[in-house]
Amino acid sequence: MPEIVVFDLDFTLWDCGGTWCDCLSPPFSGEGDRVYDAYGRHVHLYQDVHSILDELDVLDIPMALASRTERPDWARQLLDRLGIRDRFVYEEIFPNSKTRHLNNIRQSSGAELDRMLFFDDEMRNLHDLRPLGVQCVFVSNGLTEQLYRQGLDLFK
Repeated sequence: MPEIVVFDLDFTLWDCGGTWCDCLSPPFSGEGDRVYDAYGRHVHLYQDVHSILDELDVLDIPMALASRTERPDWARQLLDRLGIRDRFVYEEIFPNSKTRHLNNIRQSSGAELDRMLFFDDEMRNLHDLRPLGVQCVFVSNGLTEQLYRQGLDLFK
C-alpha cells in the first residue's frame, strides 16, 4: 500500500462549474454538496470521492492535497464548505510546481516519493513526477473508484 495518497483539486476531487477554483467568484455559499459561487456556479465533489476518502481513513493511509492555484484562500474555503478539509494531513496549495508540492509533503511526512500515490488531471504534472518515482494516475474526468483501484494496484 502507499504510505500517503495525494490529490489534486480542480477536475480531480471536484468540479467548480466547469472551471478552476481560482476562476470562481466569491463569496461562496452553501455547505456539503450544495456549494456555489456568487454567480451560482455549483462546486461539488465527484461522486466516488467520499467513499474513497472513507476507505483511506479505514486503511489508516494519510492523505494530502497538492494544488497549483493562484487563490489558495479560495481553495481552502471550498474545502471547508465541502466538509473535507480536515481529512487531509498535509496541504500544499499554492502557485508552484507539483514537484515542489510533493517534495514538501515528503519533508513533512517522511514518506519517500516512491511510496506516494498521486492523482491529477494534468498530464504535465505526471510527466514531472513519474521520473522521481511517484506512482501517478491520470484523472481524465474526475476521480472514480476504478481509477482509485488502478492506483492501489501500482503498489502490488
